[in-house]
Amino acid sequence: MSSLPDTNIYTPRQQYVLLILCLVGISVLILVGLGSYITAFLGAGILFVVFRPWFVALVHRRGWNRQLVTVGLLVFAFVVIILPFMALSLMLVDRIRFYGQDTSQIMAVLHKIEQKTGYTFTNEQSVRTLLQQAVSWLSQRLPSLASGLLHFTVIIGLMLFTLYFMFTQEAGFLRGLRRYLPFRPSTLHELGDSLKNNVNANVLGQALIALVQAILTGVTLRIFGVPDSTFWGVVAFFLAFIPVLGTPLVWGPAAIIKLAQNQTTQGVGILLVGVIIIMNIDNLLRILLAKRIGDIHPLITLAGVVLGVNIFGILGLVLGPLLLSYFIVLIKVFERENRIRQRLRSGKTEQNLLPPAS
Repeated sequence: MSSLPDTNIYTPRQQYVLLILCLVGISVLILVGLGSYITAFLGAGILFVVFRPWFVALVHRRGWNRQLVTVGLLVFAFVVIILPFMALSLMLVDRIRFYGQDTSQIMAVLHKIEQKTGYTFTNEQSVRTLLQQAVSWLSQRLPSLASGLLHFTVIIGLMLFTLYFMFTQEAGFLRGLRRYLPFRPSTLHELGDSLKNNVNANVLGQALIALVQAILTGVTLRIFGVPDSTFWGVVAFFLAFIPVLGTPLVWGPAAIIKLAQNQTTQGVGILLVGVIIIMNIDNLLRILLAKRIGDIHPLITLAGVVLGVNIFGILGLVLGPLLLSYFIVLIKVFERENRIRQRLRSGKTEQNLLPPAS
């Protein structure tokens, strides 16, 4: 029996290219297979960045038990971040569903505005259709409504499970990032700073600012007699993540409705509080927190939010600006690398042009 040939039909370069193609193909299949569960891993990465300073302070500096600190951080994340966010999400969507099914209150307000302006610009069917579209859009973006309670429970469990191993095996996780990401150490440092900057700006800083603005909006609407002020305060919390357009989308229409109902004092009061206090509290808090939150340009945040929410859902409030920031960082890295190569080439060219030594 003749032995099988032990030579490969591919050249070393072809083998290298095919290996890369196989890795890319398998990675795509893994991402497609994970589907909506990918948000669990992205959320774990965000929480890792948020809680790592605490972890380092307790484990590396004070020598506390790694497992106990990790479990404590997971419990804190679930009780302080995840549960309130679930409650806010469910409250928001349930109330919008209510308004989508019963449009009588909204139509009454719109009819009064039409009487004041003298223009007929809507009908009940168009309002109902618009609200149904809003409910459908929110149900796709908010994780608590992605595919029911079981699906959301799996996402939360997977996120906490991933976060547990990221902390308990911190050294191996960070070593793997440095080893397998295709970037120079300086580039990894820039990307890490960009991630920390974005998380600080769009999670810690912006969440605090959004909470303060939401409380002020809810209290203002309650003082001036707007129904469902707590609900609209919740809406203001989510909208406050959007630069410039945020909370005015809540208290602005409320003021217009009050003015349309001949309640001029209440309408003007809402406008004054909104313009003078609620809008300016954003700038004031950003100045006070300038050293603790990241310095992200408002245009990057606005464009990133629009981009991220469409791709990642509610996590896009953080991941969208992060994508744009990474894109800008990589462009700067590409520009710097090209400059270095051009200098090296020009140096070699000058050496070649020098006359040979006698």
